[in-house]
Amino acid sequence: MRTTEAINCRHIVRNGLILLFYLVFFGFLAAMFVFTMWVMLQTLNDDAPKYRDRVASPGLAIRPNSLNIVFNRSEPLAYGQYVQYLESFLHQYNDSEQAKNDLCMAGQYSEQDEEPQKKVCQFRRSLLQRCSGMEDTTFGYAKGQPCVIVKMNRIIGLKPAGDPYINCTSKSGKPLQMQYFPHEGTIDRMYFPYYGKKTHEGYVQPLVAVKLLLKKEDYNSELIVECKVEGSNLKNNDERDKFLGCITFRVLVTE
Repeated sequence: MRTTEAINCRHIVRNGLILLFYLVFFGFLAAMFVFTMWVMLQTLNDDAPKYRDRVASPGLAIRPNSLNIVFNRSEPLAYGQYVQYLESFLHQYNDSEQAKNDLCMAGQYSEQDEEPQKKVCQFRRSLLQRCSGMEDTTFGYAKGQPCVIVKMNRIIGLKPAGDPYINCTSKSGKPLQMQYFPHEGTIDRMYFPYYGKKTHEGYVQPLVAVKLLLKKEDYNSELIVECKVEGSNLKNNDERDKFLGCITFRVLVTE
């Protein structure tokens, strides 16, 4: 009995030592991992990426946030979702909201590298004129001539060369008349560069509104519209990323 008890005791001690070894070993590994992550995080900048070999070209997006815009112009419930979305999106661009931001010099970059808190240039909703929702609260949807808002994605440090503008074309085999706001779809350089969410608090992206001047013969058939950023060094034709400087959407209006 004593021999058996002694053997059992040795097994318990040995197993306890093995368990202790693994607890210490894996505890050490976990501590090393946490310490390594902490050291790495100390090298990061909260305001901008630490390493950037180049500034990428931005993608394009549209509002309403749908690549298939389908509605009956005679039924408010059919296009109401688009109108509500645009109204909600443009709230931050209300003239009353933008009054707190700065009037910047048009045509010039707003470079503020040395400023701890960056100023924000005004982009007033009224610049979108017939697509602002101020003159026509349905943004043209009730008349079968819908407005679509195009915007570039934010990229820290981006300073597009030249004079960028948005240009849209029909890919449906027949020409479409369009109207741009601001005039000629221009994107002013004063809204660049962007410095990041924390440093550039309250920043609003410049917008371009495209009003599709559809006629009766354009109704009841699907229209394909492609919009690109032109007039600068920004890429707009990349096979690997179809949204890089370019976006395609479809519109179907019935009555």
